[in-house]
Amino acid sequence: MQIAVNTRFLLPGDQLEGIGRFSYETLSRLVAQHPQVTFHFLFDRPFDVRYLFGPNVVPHVLFPPARHPLLFVAWFEGAVARWLARHRPAAFLSLDGFTTLATRVPRVTVLHDLAFEHFPLDVGLLQRKYYHFFVPRFARASARVVAVSEATKADIVKTYGIPPAKISVAYNAPAELFRPQPEAAQREIRRRFSHGQPYFLFVGALQPRKNLGNLLRAFDAFKTAGGEGVANAQLLIVGRKAWKAGPILTAYQQMRHQSAVHFTGRVADPELAGLYAAARATVYVPYFEGFGIPIVEAQASGCPVLTANVSSMPEVGGVGGALYVNPHDADDIAAGLTRLWHDDALREQAVAQGHENLSRFSWAQSAEVLWSAVLAATGQG
Repeated sequence: MQIAVNTRFLLPGDQLEGIGRFSYETLSRLVAQHPQVTFHFLFDRPFDVRYLFGPNVVPHVLFPPARHPLLFVAWFEGAVARWLARHRPAAFLSLDGFTTLATRVPRVTVLHDLAFEHFPLDVGLLQRKYYHFFVPRFARASARVVAVSEATKADIVKTYGIPPAKISVAYNAPAELFRPQPEAAQREIRRRFSHGQPYFLFVGALQPRKNLGNLLRAFDAFKTAGGEGVANAQLLIVGRKAWKAGPILTAYQQMRHQSAVHFTGRVADPELAGLYAAARATVYVPYFEGFGIPIVEAQASGCPVLTANVSSMPEVGGVGGALYVNPHDADDIAAGLTRLWHDDALREQAVAQGHENLSRFSWAQSAEVLWSAVLAATGQG
């Protein structure tokens, strides 16, 4: 069997974020689990050879690089469609929410979220127009759709009218490097990143949906209220500056306690694992999320989690595995910070139940869901 795969989010270097991580973890397992299948990886730029996961992977670079709505059209409806017409694989698997309309090859498309439908002003005008025109058509044209949470599946059903039976759910999961670390290693992380002081941790790209403005206001209120040890509390924000980050930086400039906030930019995965393990708690309060992988990465690292009580996050965090707050209410977020800072028993409970929650998430299981969707799309499932 020949399977074509959109791998444009397997970026060279240490640049994997949510969709890239999902692609890496699931595809590396699919390639190993199905050595009799030839996987044609379709890249939109020169690729890193570490992403050729086995001898049954054949890489192809199709131009132009697709990082702009006009280039999305050129790549998917042009270069990809032409490649599929020439090679006629059994299926086209696309892991980033986009596919092509210009083919008769059965398509399996992973949709991570429909945030742009609910918060259209969070993305640029051209992106918004592309998403609104193409994504519902992609979902309807695909033989199978895979969502990354039950919340996202329900959203696809409600928003696009896709039959539930056509949609499978493949969760994200934490990578193996996320685990608790010895106290000496934690001290070294704190020495390097927070002047040796205890800290709250946020992980994610700086963009509107991550709700960093409210988090910064909440942290400022938490610090101003004071209490035992609060004067030493720091906030680390780990992630790249993405899009529409201006209001985030404005909120930062208006803070009373700016000096306690540290923007690290992206960090390498081993450092990220250490940052989770050494944190007082991970604070991740987007107002919309398709899955929310920092939640399970923190749980795997033995770190308590404060997250939002909306969209997929209660589903992912599990009962008792996180403390939930209203992401639209900075005072509620601040109250959550205060509880996690002072209540040792609450933190211990969140760590223990977070660890139990992890049994629900497995990259191997998610790879099996993808494969079942491929088989169903080709009439073999």
